[in-house]
Amino acid sequence: MSEQESKHVESVSSFYTDEQLNFDKQLIRFRYESYNHHFRGDSCLELGPADGQMTKFLVNDFKKLTIVEGSMHLLNEIPDHDNLIKVHSLFEDFKPNELFDTIILEHILEHVEDPIALMQRVKKWLAPDGRIFLGVPNGNSIHRLAAVKMGLLKEPCELNSRDISVGHRRVYTHETFKKDVIASGLEIHEIGGVFFKPLSNGQIENNWDEKMIQGFFELGKDFPEHSAEIYVVCS
Repeated sequence: MSEQESKHVESVSSFYTDEQLNFDKQLIRFRYESYNHHFRGDSCLELGPADGQMTKFLVNDFKKLTIVEGSMHLLNEIPDHDNLIKVHSLFEDFKPNELFDTIILEHILEHVEDPIALMQRVKKWLAPDGRIFLGVPNGNSIHRLAAVKMGLLKEPCELNSRDISVGHRRVYTHETFKKDVIASGLEIHEIGGVFFKPLSNGQIENNWDEKMIQGFFELGKDFPEHSAEIYVVCS
């Protein structure tokens, strides 16, 4: 395990336990709801569960769930389950001895040093007829386009203060995301958007009711290129 990368992972881990908003957690549920009908088989690998917001759904979907997290601090935050295997490792060092029917990398590619190399590595762990699910924040989200108009960002994919605090190294658009996925050799079966977000997470959490939040989740399906997040289903 790279000592420098391990320190980087641990340095940003406190965001999830100290700064994560309830609306951040809602967005994770929305990601799950956007594609869980595509899940395959009995075994799942989740890379980078952070504090386990999606893990708590996945443990009910699979007979065996393996999670790989580079931060021991975050791994310890996740409750134990009979069908849950916890692995403390950087993704680049993880060497499974089995193939998985479903593999999930949610909000991972914007964090790692070499996203294409990671996808090329991960696809070797996929069982025949399995599916890989990838999700990233969208640089062309309406709230980022508005931030440019307001002079808060120079361009939509500029790293903002929240990107930096959570350890992002890049911001994707639909085009750059698809480009990296295709370059890795994965085949895209579906691409979609999650949540139409005109304001910041904090503004939404402080001012919107649940009916508004649910409505803008549904709206994101109609405007995927300008939704807050992008996902792809691959083989």
